[in-house]
Amino acid sequence: MLSKSLFLTVLPMVMAFVAGAVLPFQATTNAAVGRALGHPLWAALISLVISAIVVIAALLILKVQAPDIGRALRGAWWVWIGGILGAIYVGSAVVVTPKLGASGFIILVVVGQIFIGLLIDHFGLMGLTSKPITFLKLIGAAMILGGVFLVQGLSANAASQPKETIVQRSIPQ
Repeated sequence: MLSKSLFLTVLPMVMAFVAGAVLPFQATTNAAVGRALGHPLWAALISLVISAIVVIAALLILKVQAPDIGRALRGAWWVWIGGILGAIYVGSAVVVTPKLGASGFIILVVVGQIFIGLLIDHFGLMGLTSKPITFLKLIGAAMILGGVFLVQGLSANAASQPKETIVQRSIPQ
């Protein structure tokens, strides 16, 4: 039987894994919606509206207390850019996933997260405690970058056009 402390240690790791596992599906489905609607920005809008509906439903079901907007407004300017960054991610996924494929897009997303995460940690940005970049961290980041080339490859196939999918065949032209 799992101890409570082990469960509380493993649960966040499983949740993070699941969150990462759904991203390729999100990028791929959003790209299909973009093709179906005729423009990537429509797909981004649909994705974000559906996200808002899901979050609002969760707030209501969980009976989450109303936020202290005044306190949030007194915070740092950068606390408000999450929505902009989310829109950039969703919009990029819609445009790039058909060109790179789900694995190509996601691995480059991870590389971007690793490299920027290292810088945020190193400089202690956004209220985090500084964690200096070490030689081993740089080696690890370089290995991840090497993984991009192993997964994505440098061939012309990386930029090939997407194949027709079941979703595309079901959408009238």
